[in-house]
Order: sequence, then structure tokens, then C-alpha cells
Amino acid sequence: MKFNDVTRGSGLEEHGITNANLIYWTPPTAVLYEQIVKRGEGLVSHLGAIAVKTGHYTGRAANEKFIVDEPSTHENIAWGKVNKPFESTKFDGLYNRMLAYMHGKDLFVQDCFAGADKEHRLPIRVITEKAWHSLFARNMFVRATEAELDNHRPQFTVINMPNFHSIPSLDSTNSEAFIIIHFARKLIIIGGTSYAGENKKSIFTILNYLLPVEKKILSMHCSANVGPKGDSAIFFGLSGTGKTTLSADPNRSLIGDDEHGWDDKGIFNFEGGCYAKIIKLSKESEPEIYETTRKFGTILENVSIDTHTRRVDLDDDSFTENTRASYPLTHIPNIVPSGTAGHPANIIM
Repeated sequence: MKFNDVTRGSGLEEHGITNANLIYWTPPTAVLYEQIVKRGEGLVSHLGAIAVKTGHYTGRAANEKFIVDEPSTHENIAWGKVNKPFESTKFDGLYNRMLAYMHGKDLFVQDCFAGADKEHRLPIRVITEKAWHSLFARNMFVRATEAELDNHRPQFTVINMPNFHSIPSLDSTNSEAFIIIHFARKLIIIGGTSYAGENKKSIFTILNYLLPVEKKILSMHCSANVGPKGDSAIFFGLSGTGKTTLSADPNRSLIGDDEHGWDDKGIFNFEGGCYAKIIKLSKESEPEIYETTRKFGTILENVSIDTHTRRVDLDDDSFTENTRASYPLTHIPNIVPSGTAGHPANIIM
């Protein structure tokens, strides 16, 4: 579909979606802002960022994540507490009910890429019922040009319906929330949680499986930047340990803040945006990231906002300590536009 098209119920038949209402195809940020406000999903804050709440889940629901155990991937996955198996027949039943849930609903589609390196990037599609989740996908993944959209064929699709819940006794899930990956069907379904990080981490899981197996590329949970002499550095660490902060150096150019690949040419970003933890963020300590919280297009997730003045309080952790900002890389003044660099000169753990 074309950039910013709107269709009535057509275009998603390949996913089994046949009776949706309006389908918004890769809408731009301004259109998504209008829809977010119109649907009561968030508030426009002072200086332009959009503030949203995720409800019950304010972080990733690791115990609710599963991978369908099927022949094509069974021998390649280390099954256990992290990679929990899910029955194919249970997936089919749950997905069919999710399809029924989508009947008559407006949907938002973002056709984009995972991976800045054009040789290795993965065409993906993100289908959501929430306009702000569509903006999150637009911020976080690599945007397709209008010419690329004409021939975009997704190799993996994320379908995120947070208001649809599983039935644990029927579906064999651990709760009403679920994140389930089906490699054979090239499909990820998410329900029962509005936490936006599930979208990006699910795609990271896909790349973690595909790139080492199919392309001999090391997938890494790290941030990366490059100095004026071309000396790149990568920073490894778990979520919330400071990768984004360390890589946001005014004297170096940012490649990415969370997920990268390393091939025989060098490193490349998997994403087109950042998802920074911003609790108690200050202009003095992290000026570049602070400025993104005051820009149009940034999503402020679970950040306290005064509904009268529309000013936000980055120190307030009453909702969660895991407050986040999602923004495109272009919100940072010194970036590597290609999202790629040579082999790292420095590796920091």
C-alpha cells in the first residue's frame, strides 16, 4: 500500500484479517498524533511530546513470552524457562479468536525494516489497534521510503492487540497477557499488555535467531557510537544499565542505543530510533536525551503529566521507575545517518 493510504477493510487478507473497518497504512507522525488524541490514547505535552500510559504492565512480561514449538525450528532453539514452548494447535485457536476480535475495528499498519544495513535488513509489518503503538513502530524501526513501500513484502509481521486477552485455562498461557512467536508462520501476536517495548524486543528475538543461523552475523544487545576518526565503540549491558547514556556522547556520533549486528564489514544498527529510560533525567547530566523529551514525535511512556498545564515531571516515579522515551534517531543532533560503522575499536562491558 501507498504511504498514508486509508482503506476500508482491505489489504490484510494474507494475515487472515478480512473484516476490519478503516486500515491506516504507514501514517506519518502528524496523522498518528491526531488519531492518538482523537481516540483518547494520550495527551500532547508542553513542547510537543505525546504522553501515554500502559496500564497494568509497565515493563516487559517475560513470563508471558512463548515460541511455537514446530518442526522447522525445534532443533535450533534452547528450550527452557526463557524460550518456553507453545503448542501449534493452541496458537491457531488463540489467533483465530484474535482475528474475530479485529472484526469491525480500525487498524494501523507500519511497513518498515529491522536493520539499517540494506544487505541484511528484514522487511517487517506492525499491525496495531492503538495509534500510539503505530507511532512507536514508526519511531523504533527503520522507515521505508515511499518507493520502497510500493514493493514492500513483509517477511515477519507483528500483530499487537492489547485489549484482547487470552484465557489461560483454554490457551495454556500463564496469564491473560501473551507474546507468542511463530517462526514457521512468520508471525508474532501480542495481547493483554500495552507496554510498547514488547514490539521491539519481539523483533530482536527474530533477528537473534535468523542472523546467526542464516547469515553468520552476531546479534548484540548493546549501544554503539563512533568517534571523529572512525573509531567505533560498542557498550554491552542489560536493560536500564546505562547503554543509552554512555553512547550519547556529544563528541562522538551515535549509531544506535540498544540492538546491533556485527558482520564481516563491521557493525550496524537494527533500529531507527531509541527507547531510553528517563526516570530522573536532567538537562545537566544527559542534555541530548533530555532535549528529545521536549520534541514533537517523542512518546513519553508512563511519565507523569499535569493535565492542566501539560508539563511533565521526569522525576515522578508514581506510575513506575521504568519511564521511557521513544524517539527517532533524527532527534539526536550527532548521529551516523547510515546506522553503520566499521569494526569496533573499543568494546565496553
